[in-house]
Amino acid sequence: MLRLLHVDSEPVVVAVSGTVFAARASSEAAAREGIARMRHATGIDDDLRAFHERFRDDPVIGRAVRAAPWLRVRRNPTPWETLAWAITEQLITTERAFGIQRAIVRAHGPRLGALRDSPAAAKVAGLAPAELDACGLHPKRSLAMLRAARCGSFDERRLLAIRDIGTWTVEVLALHGFGRLDVVPAGDLGYLKLVGRLSTGNPRAVADEAEVRGFFAPYAPWAGMAGAYLIRSSSLPRPTGTRWSAAAPPRAVA
Repeated sequence: MLRLLHVDSEPVVVAVSGTVFAARASSEAAAREGIARMRHATGIDDDLRAFHERFRDDPVIGRAVRAAPWLRVRRNPTPWETLAWAITEQLITTERAFGIQRAIVRAHGPRLGALRDSPAAAKVAGLAPAELDACGLHPKRSLAMLRAARCGSFDERRLLAIRDIGTWTVEVLALHGFGRLDVVPAGDLGYLKLVGRLSTGNPRAVADEAEVRGFFAPYAPWAGMAGAYLIRSSSLPRPTGTRWSAAAPPRAVA
């Protein structure tokens, strides 16, 4: 896998093959930072020995833990990329969100040869809402992304003060941006469905956020890791549809 990143506007190309990381940049410092970001993104340095010891025989996720001890929660190279992409994923299918993300990268991301990077917060902050609308983003989400880019902070309280950014978005940022394995995005439709099924035995049941948090409480401080195994578990039917959907209970937020 090749990934173009930018470190203080300096382009860095990072190659990842299994556990091997290499980078090309005009300075050694930028190359090292690029590798560090991709190591963070892959989760390769996460020490999960305590998690495996504690939950390898868990009645719900134990089989998946034993079958895939290599599993890691994937992250984005930067918190901003996680936040921006989480905003695109609100209320639509993941496939549609991925298309919007590709359009934003093509229209506004920096490039090096055939490689493209996602646009930095500073770049997005200077855009007009219509420029994001043109990439397929809903106008409300365009405004939320612009306000987040101009906020200049990943502080949870400041982000939650932005209209159309809610708990799901900041929890995705915590887990997939900062690698906080103690956080599970409780409003995720996949978890709402899975916990509903497990808790009631009804294949059509959908839990609420409080029930999801209660379900994952015994897995502290690895709720996010347990969530990844729950989704993967071969003993459960995989949920389909969106990471976040309007079909979820009205108590859930963006």
